[in-house]
Amino acid sequence: MPDLFQLPTLPPQFWLAAVATALLIGVSKAGFGSGPGVIATPLLSLVMPVPEAAALLLPILLLADVFTVRHYYNQVDKPSLRAVLPGALLGIVLGAFFFRQFSDQERVLKLGIGLIALAFVLYQAVRSRILQVVEQKRPSPTAGHILGTTSGFVSTLAHVGGPPMMIYMLPQKLPRNLFVGTTAVFFFIVNLVKLIPYAWLGLLVVGNLTVTVLLLPVLFLGTKLGVWLNQRFNEVWFNRIVYGILLLVGLQLILGQSLIGLLFG
Repeated sequence: MPDLFQLPTLPPQFWLAAVATALLIGVSKAGFGSGPGVIATPLLSLVMPVPEAAALLLPILLLADVFTVRHYYNQVDKPSLRAVLPGALLGIVLGAFFFRQFSDQERVLKLGIGLIALAFVLYQAVRSRILQVVEQKRPSPTAGHILGTTSGFVSTLAHVGGPPMMIYMLPQKLPRNLFVGTTAVFFFIVNLVKLIPYAWLGLLVVGNLTVTVLLLPVLFLGTKLGVWLNQRFNEVWFNRIVYGILLLVGLQLILGQSLIGLLFG
């Protein structure tokens, strides 16, 4: 594991991917919901080790969570939070041990992130049908534990815990402020707790945090761009473009150099 004060050695192409990632997170938060931000970890995983990519993004996500929770900290559906949070904590532990187990097998980690990326694209393709089925019946507490565990696990690996949480939350038919508040508090707690295993894994190096700080102006620019695009660009087509990119990134992570060879001969 890297030393706490070791500055990371980053390839030149990292900065192109990092700037694109920070912009997409900003656009996602400010203009088009949370969907586009899912590409962040897979995209960075193309140019740096998977654990470091995830660790690099965590402080940015936490900062965004703080801004959101400030507005919704007292608007939480406590029964829903109690149903999913214990499972999410278990999922974080499982995700941390997955990282630990395969920390020296980058190919396995990239394969896992690639599969998560493809699963997210598939979820978006059939999202309406899934939600149409689950909304007919309120999920049981057991379902809450399972979906919470799934959310915590994939959030630890790739910061994409949204779909399992949505599958549980939407059938609750909560008022909008409670829905947003509960979701915001849930992911704030999850991301805060994730600092513990990331520190245990030796990923919270000063160099990574410095890079994160350098990316914050790009994140701010992304939020401004998100507001501008929201007024001028169709959300459906924007998301389709992002998910198309995510599909290619996921395939690249799974197939390695073979996809580049296939596309560019």
